[in-house]
Amino acid sequence: MTGAMAHPGPLPAALTELDRTLVMGVLNVTPDSFSDGGSWFDPAAAIAHGHDLLTQGADILDVGGESTRPGAPRVDQTEELRRVIPVISELAKAGAVVSVDTTRADVARAAVSAGAQIINDVSGGLADRDMPAVAAESGKVFIAMHWRGHATEMDFREDYDDVLADVSAELLARVARLLEVGVNPRQIVLDPGLGFSKIGANNWPLLAHTRDLAALGFPLLVGASRKRFLGQLMAGPDGTAATPTERDHATAAISALAAGAGAWCVRVHDVAPSAAAVRVAAAWRAAY
Repeated sequence: MTGAMAHPGPLPAALTELDRTLVMGVLNVTPDSFSDGGSWFDPAAAIAHGHDLLTQGADILDVGGESTRPGAPRVDQTEELRRVIPVISELAKAGAVVSVDTTRADVARAAVSAGAQIINDVSGGLADRDMPAVAAESGKVFIAMHWRGHATEMDFREDYDDVLADVSAELLARVARLLEVGVNPRQIVLDPGLGFSKIGANNWPLLAHTRDLAALGFPLLVGASRKRFLGQLMAGPDGTAATPTERDHATAAISALAAGAGAWCVRVHDVAPSAAAVRVAAAWRAAY
């Protein structure tokens, strides 16, 4: 494997010693997720689904309590905490490596206290100015995604001269800010933010240049799962976009290609096909 795949940061040895791309299973504890329609909104159902994702081959469980689908309204912090903390606590107690998907510093802090080992902030620390400090204080893996605004406004901010160059520059600007406040570079993971201020065609150059993004100097998370641009790609003869679950085969294909190009981790809803895909990619590369 290339060095870009290995993550040197504060992860359990069971993950850092794996000679392959990791698989992060999405666990939405929301009533309005675009991908699963709130199937796991009940805490007991979410915890059970988390165990199921582990059985399917997830290395990490990404627990989120606020939908980031285009146009989604924000939930208040108290509700977000109510949704995610019991789920994180129970899954962490069971030995799962848990990530909290949040843009709020107080939620991230509470999640770490409950056992989360990763903070996955889709805003890269822009939505809450206290988040970089929480990342630094926690010492946990911090995933900084390319972001230009919350769900209600992101589709209006798709303006790029060169999407690869612009996203790379904006991600490195986030890194610079994180380092300024004391985040250890070994904590940082980057995410190009597929689907965020990137409605359709602008996603493909980022995927095609996964190797270049992975060469920015930080591990790379690829989160293409069930995104709109895959629905457009897999549209039916009448032009109707494929439904979220109909995009899972395309997602698995991206997982294999991303793994082959050096991604540290892929974030997916349907775990089993991507768990197989990253293993195929690892075997393929090892035999080269």
